[in-house]
Amino acid sequence: MLSDAIGGVGFTWASNPACTELEMMMLDWVGRMLKLPNEFLFSAGGKGGGVIQGTASEATLVALLTARNRTVTNNNENKDLLHKMVAYCSDQAHSSVERAGLLAMVKLRSIPSDDERQMRGDALEKAIKEDKANGMIPIFVCATLGTTSTCAFDQLEEIGQVCQRHNVWLHIDAAYAGSAFICPEFRPLLNGVEFADSFNFNPHKWMLVNFDCSLMWIRDSSQLVEAFNVDPLYLKHNHQHSIPDYRHWQIPLGRRFRSLKLWFVIRLYGIKGLQDHIRKQVALAKEFSNLVSTDKNFEIVEEVKMGLVCFKLKGDNKVNEQLLENINKDGRIHIVPAMVKDVYVLRFAICATQTSVKDVQFAWTVIHQLATELGQK
Repeated sequence: MLSDAIGGVGFTWASNPACTELEMMMLDWVGRMLKLPNEFLFSAGGKGGGVIQGTASEATLVALLTARNRTVTNNNENKDLLHKMVAYCSDQAHSSVERAGLLAMVKLRSIPSDDERQMRGDALEKAIKEDKANGMIPIFVCATLGTTSTCAFDQLEEIGQVCQRHNVWLHIDAAYAGSAFICPEFRPLLNGVEFADSFNFNPHKWMLVNFDCSLMWIRDSSQLVEAFNVDPLYLKHNHQHSIPDYRHWQIPLGRRFRSLKLWFVIRLYGIKGLQDHIRKQVALAKEFSNLVSTDKNFEIVEEVKMGLVCFKLKGDNKVNEQLLENINKDGRIHIVPAMVKDVYVLRFAICATQTSVKDVQFAWTVIHQLATELGQK
């Protein structure tokens, strides 16, 4: 509301200095909360920094387009190389990564995940070597921390070393799980971020910030600016080379004063308040998992690491599809499914701000009741 009332136009520093400078400050604040390497922070005085994108989908596309432009630049502006470029992600990656490949016109190769639903370094290394042998040019890898289907975590340290050896851009998509990395007990899941060229997560998913607020950090922002720089006379100003103009860091030109809501949330809750919120929701997921485990007719499909529980009725996919249909048709709760290695599973996600133990127990009562009715038919 305040952002709308101010009516700031934030595409250049000159059009709204506070919009740019508060955003720079907030990205450094959160970067320090996450213990990101200094290379990603404005305060380090290097080429790194952060920007607020609209969604993780935008961040992935921006990273891929930057990697594509870097490859063209490093090959004497030879744009005929486009058909040889190839990007990589896990077969568990979000569909937005595939869409980014379509929009960037870069071939995307899906790397089979292991039994823990994670992309491993050896599988990525094998794919890159195969493509190089066939005359292809590997340019980009998207590692996922907290996959949509099961909240699995790609082996970031292994992947990072592969990318470093082959000079491939490494982008980290932690859209959901990234908020949890402000908690020391979850921060080890981000180990390997030192290999990344870009990193992204969405505070609007799990850090009490309203949509849209997707934070993206770049190790070398000059590569990003080079990829997106269009500099007409009417947008130039006297300070444009001494401070970021965020119009060069994103797909659109115009932008809202999104850093204000991030500032308000951090000032209101503090780091401890945000950590408490995340820990509470993880505990609620554990509570639901315990309830499921007490029923011999159900099974937990994946390890519960954060606020997502993947479970199913013991039986074939058909009976679980029917259970899901009955749950959503009933209307008291809503559940979204996933297909995990050809197994149909139900996903119980703790995400609403005010979710309580009572809500979790109510949800389980509904699921148990409808499963019992299904078994009686």
